[in-house]
Amino acid sequence: MDPMIRKLRFRLLAWLHRSRSGPILFVKKFSYKDVKRATDGFHRIVYSNSHGAAYKANFEGGEVALVKEARAFDEGKESFYREVQFLGRLHHRHLLALRGFSTGQKRLLVFDNIENGSLKEHFNGKSIKHDLYVLAKTSFCVFKHWLLTDPLRTPLNWKARLQIAVGVAAALEYLLLFSNPPVYHVSISSSNIMLDENFTAKLSDVGLLSSIGTYVPHSSCSEECMDQECGNIVYQLGVLILELITGQSSEQGGTDLIQWVQGSRLSSSIHMMIDPDLGNNYDARELKKLLVVARLCIKSKSNPKFPVSQVFRFLQKKVHIPRD
Repeated sequence: MDPMIRKLRFRLLAWLHRSRSGPILFVKKFSYKDVKRATDGFHRIVYSNSHGAAYKANFEGGEVALVKEARAFDEGKESFYREVQFLGRLHHRHLLALRGFSTGQKRLLVFDNIENGSLKEHFNGKSIKHDLYVLAKTSFCVFKHWLLTDPLRTPLNWKARLQIAVGVAAALEYLLLFSNPPVYHVSISSSNIMLDENFTAKLSDVGLLSSIGTYVPHSSCSEECMDQECGNIVYQLGVLILELITGQSSEQGGTDLIQWVQGSRLSSSIHMMIDPDLGNNYDARELKKLLVVARLCIKSKSNPKFPVSQVFRFLQKKVHIPRD
């Protein structure tokens, strides 16, 4: 994007956000009793992390939603309402839309329901898949035929995986460059990326808090995303790309995935690491290019010089891959 257009666009979005500030007038307040009942007493857990758990809620009348705890705001009523108001202003195709909130023993955020659940559910459709994955690293041929013919194979084809990567990168560009203030608290994992009926990716864990649980200054992220928060976000995106390629959740062996993509024998081991559910139904050239991007993203954790906007443009095939 031309620098002048980007600057004008940012100023326009900033003006629009300021013009919408004020009381919470457009976000529904749900009864805490109704939310508790809809989540079966907060037992229908979709995922959980350091910021709280997320639950599936089935309300009377057939309404379904995703309910998230906001533990960071348990002691701060005003900061919670500020977070609700801010999240209610975020609108992007690849962000899970806020439907409302609820307060009681917990402070809760209520989001749209996603028909196809989390990305992790599609990676972990087979309970023994991870064990076979570990064994396959040393004896791949023994298990390849069984894995490829398993009737419980994931519905995520190669095109869908590419679209998920592009969608997440698009949402990150919006959050870091076009939101006012920029959103630095972004958790990216297969557990909290939700998929709609068309397998469109939706980020569900974003907010005004930084990765260490404090509010960050309302200044924009630099073009090169040099600060630690942006570097961490790009790193998470790299791990996600590895998950999409291998079909393995980073929660089941993220260290192994990172060591693999950083290893010197990457090219010769690709066929052993790609998700067996894909079979041969993928583009080998696109695969190698994705691995290069993942590798550069992983490096951003310690040396944040690879901005989200550049990842997004590459994934849209608008720029060449940067060299190591």
